[in-house]
Amino acid sequence: MRISVVGTGYVGLVSGVCLSHVGHDVTCIDIDQTKVDMINRGEPPIYEVGLEDMLKDLVGKKLNATTDFDTAVRSSDLSLIAVGTPFDGQEIDLQYIRQVARQIGKVLKTKDSYHTVIVKSTVVPGTTEEVVLPILEETSGKTAGKDFGVGMNPEFLKEGEAIDDFMHPDRIVLGGIDDRSIDALAELYASFPDTDKIRTSPRTAEMIKYTANSLLATLISFSNEIGNLCTSIGGVDVTEVMEGVHLDKRFSPILEQGRVRPSSLSYIEAGCGFGGSCFPKDVKALITYGKGKAQPMSVLDAVIKTNQAQPARMVEMAKRHYSSLKGTKVALLGLAFKPGTDDIRESASLAVIDQLQAEGAVITAFDPIAQEETEKHLGPNVIAYAETVEACVKDADVVMLMTSWPEFHDLPKLLEGRDTLLIDGRRMIPRDAVQRYEGIGLS
Repeated sequence: MRISVVGTGYVGLVSGVCLSHVGHDVTCIDIDQTKVDMINRGEPPIYEVGLEDMLKDLVGKKLNATTDFDTAVRSSDLSLIAVGTPFDGQEIDLQYIRQVARQIGKVLKTKDSYHTVIVKSTVVPGTTEEVVLPILEETSGKTAGKDFGVGMNPEFLKEGEAIDDFMHPDRIVLGGIDDRSIDALAELYASFPDTDKIRTSPRTAEMIKYTANSLLATLISFSNEIGNLCTSIGGVDVTEVMEGVHLDKRFSPILEQGRVRPSSLSYIEAGCGFGGSCFPKDVKALITYGKGKAQPMSVLDAVIKTNQAQPARMVEMAKRHYSSLKGTKVALLGLAFKPGTDDIRESASLAVIDQLQAEGAVITAFDPIAQEETEKHLGPNVIAYAETVEACVKDADVVMLMTSWPEFHDLPKLLEGRDTLLIDGRRMIPRDAVQRYEGIGLS
């Protein structure tokens, strides 16, 4: 198929590259000429494991990028809308979705062949049919279902593992207004014959995405709430508690070859809070959406409240050992919201930095790839940055482990023989591996 992907951000570029890898001819569209030039040189404007190598192999062959919106859409069979849906604290902003829908509609007005328009961006239920479809009909003068197809195809890509997630999906949701729209999506993903596929309406496809992210966020906040209770009880470690809970065969099935421990169980362990571009935004958006339908979302309200309070636990643990943090040298390990990405959006580290600065602490940070993004966000000279883990912790009074980068597993060796306090926000390090240890969910 000939595919046009509107938007070269995290979802758009990964989707475009992977779809070209499985044989489609893909044109990525962006208004930013700098991004377009980078892509055409084989240089991804975002960081994602494995993306650069795949892009270099495909660009100029099965994939290219352009700012020429009209030509790219007109010469393709199917368009994926993968633009941002910013969150203003209350609801998602659909201005870019509307803008792209109008642009596509204008192209469809003069296009003779059937074209399918698919929303890939995360949008609340009803957006595809109640916002995108009417704009397409109005600007094209044509009828959806007759002259062109409309659908919704949510992404389930974890940052840092997005390429692998796309190439080895656990499910593909094909949402369409009619069979022809869904069939077009089925053709798009014909290279994944063994993957479970759900044929459904756009509204249900949109709801599946929000529900999936909200469930994971809920499980994380639940683990954190239990961890906080374990801290208050005394003599109880949340890692041991959750290990006992997760041995329930409904979580870890016992098969003929032995017990199977799903990777999701490590994903939902207690820590210093979830972040990123999806979980906080999607949960809050679903809360707002529910209230708009006169359906209070009390569980999800609690999920956000628990998560927002979690970074403060790191500072509280430091204050158990220091009556004042003023002048205390704190090494902050990890700035990205998770390993494998340079994304710092809603990162717990940013909240901890704010709180430590308010306490007068002296902060030096290290992250393998997210330091540049952090400095852009905070501004120059707000905190110090180290070039290595060793340099970061060298003179520290307190080390706060915020992101579970594998580089941090050697901390016990670096802190050997030192009285430095390690506060483990991800429970990566065994509690008896260093002289002074504090951890989430441990009294």
